Amino acid sequence: MTPTRGERRKRVIMARRKTPGLEVFPNPSPKRDYVVKHVAPEFTSRCPITGQPDFGTVVIEYVPDKLCVELKSLKLYLQAFRDVGIFYEALTNRLLDELVEVLAPRRMRVETRWRTRGGMHSVVSAEYEKTRRRRAPR
Repeated sequence: MTPTRGERRKRVIMARRKTPGLEVFPNPSPKRDYVVKHVAPEFTSRCPITGQPDFGTVVIEYVPDKLCVELKSLKLYLQAFRDVGIFYEALTNRLLDELVEVLAPRRMRVETRWRTRGGMHSVVSAEYEKTRRRRAPR
């Protein structure tokens, strides 16, 4: 049996990284725009300079097109960053890029909210919107 587009995308993510793959399922209402919001309040990664843990919240908000992400696989995917040394900005954009690659949503926004460190806290967000084809004028 030939793999579906979503399965091929999932394999690309799994092959590129040594992290759990993202599982997907068909959008139950593909004709309607609706917002899916997932919040991971216990996200951790590591500072690439000091190696100290960074604690934050990841908010993923998207309007699905043909696919939705399965929650347990998303949780395991996010937990795989626990020992990854990465800057906040790089992580936020990487999450967006990889999720867009797998899900091909109509719109997506990823926001990371980082706990206070050195007297400052950070919030980083990145957005994607699928370009819609315009019909030729008649």
